[in-house]
Amino acid sequence: MTFNINEDHNKLLLTNLRQKLVTVKLGGGEKRIEKLHAEGKMTARERIDYLLDKDAKKIEIGAFAGEGMYLEHGGCPSGGVVVKIGYIKGKQCIVVANDATVKAGAWFPITAKKNLRAQEIAMENRLPIIYLVDSAGVYLPLQDEIFPDAAHFGRIFRNNAIMSSMGITQIAAVMGSCVAGGAYLPIMSDEAMIVDKTGSIFLAGSYLVKAAIGESIDNETLGGATTHCEISGVTDYKAKDDKDALDRIKNIVGKIGDFDKAGFNREKTQKPVLDEKEIFGILPKSRTEQYDMYEIIKRLVDNSEFDEYKGDYGKTLITVYARIDGWAVGIVANQRKVVKTAKGEMQFGGAIYSDSADKATRFIANCNQKKIPLVFIQDVTGFMVGSKSEHGGIIKDGAKMVNAVSNSVVPKFTVIIGNSYGAGNYAMCGKAYDPRLIFAWPSAELAVMGGTQAAKVLAQIEASSLKAKGEVVDEIKEKELFNIIKARYDEQVSPYYAASRLWTDAIIDPLETRTWISMGIEAANHSPIEKKFNLGVIQV
Repeated sequence: MTFNINEDHNKLLLTNLRQKLVTVKLGGGEKRIEKLHAEGKMTARERIDYLLDKDAKKIEIGAFAGEGMYLEHGGCPSGGVVVKIGYIKGKQCIVVANDATVKAGAWFPITAKKNLRAQEIAMENRLPIIYLVDSAGVYLPLQDEIFPDAAHFGRIFRNNAIMSSMGITQIAAVMGSCVAGGAYLPIMSDEAMIVDKTGSIFLAGSYLVKAAIGESIDNETLGGATTHCEISGVTDYKAKDDKDALDRIKNIVGKIGDFDKAGFNREKTQKPVLDEKEIFGILPKSRTEQYDMYEIIKRLVDNSEFDEYKGDYGKTLITVYARIDGWAVGIVANQRKVVKTAKGEMQFGGAIYSDSADKATRFIANCNQKKIPLVFIQDVTGFMVGSKSEHGGIIKDGAKMVNAVSNSVVPKFTVIIGNSYGAGNYAMCGKAYDPRLIFAWPSAELAVMGGTQAAKVLAQIEASSLKAKGEVVDEIKEKELFNIIKARYDEQVSPYYAASRLWTDAIIDPLETRTWISMGIEAANHSPIEKKFNLGVIQV
């Protein structure tokens, strides 16, 4: 009975995810898509789909970027840019395409953040990166939030230069507008092409040129394909239309030589023996309910097999060696059921205790020594609190685990399937700890603490403040305060709130987890490990 209730709930969350994705993929809406088509142009998603190998696996980064943000400006679906990792002529690449249906492809603050995330992935994994440019430039009403800071618009061109020095292939196709500072992105790429009659590149358009220096000139003559391919030499190739440009990119990528490999171990893939779809019934409806994380792991790993490290010690963290799509991995996962120690003591599932933190530190070190990528499966309420934990040195042991995660040199991947609260998020390789990819299931929650606990604390503080002002706060008023605060907090713990701000790369169908991890490790295999694992100074 419980299995069926869980299954119905989790499948409903998945249906909601799919419905949201349908809306997101429309970008600025059907009318604007029709307008692009009338201009002889493809949409950003159509361009990417045409460019990537058909029937090959692909994953999308930041589909929900900007979700619920900038509503006073008309919104910014997917951050106004589409980013996917896939294959071109069999070579794994990352593709970045401006969505001209969203404010003519203008750059919002989240657009810059998403572009920087794409470049970060390319640099970490030494992946070829393709830019499909069609943008009106910075969205001027928000220019102060995108223009001057270290992680703003200018960082993108700095990254162009750094990637060039690293030998990472960058190819750009100007398929629409490319103006002002944005004009540097394609021209700082290794090779640039422009689509005739629809592509244009200039530091200032014809209206601004007229206002600035009094010159009258049309945009095509100023910075069209003929100008830049025959006169200025700014671009390398002229394409007759979108498909011609994309075909040329395919041909260029198809001739790229092989890469130095990190050498992660891989064998022939085997599907899990246990039915992956049973995950929906195992994962509880409530984030406070207990369940056995081993049952989730068995449905994610090859042949449903793993070798456990220190299985009888530190039981609130599971540490196992396994394979996912043939790749050897080390998995660190939160056990979500109450466990009993050898001393007969009970430990709460989801909490990290001193012994489990100590075990995880050793396991992470072992994976680094053996060159095995790490996978963190998060459903964590945080580190255990109370006098017994404090006297036992939980802060010291937690610090050791955080140290190991921070200094790990093998690629890390983080899957948030349930709670991701407080310092538990940090120790289990949250976004601040540089996972190569971090993604969530629709059941995930990210916050300093759970909504109920946080609302109780905040409601008590608010009630005390009102009482200090002489106001009467009875039981009804306290309940009203609690409900208001809890509703606000629940919105912020939603996985969509996190995904909109790129705290995670995606919200995915749990059944896509193996694909995400496999493609992530394949990408990481492009980048040999150059650093040695060193914990630095720790208290023992």
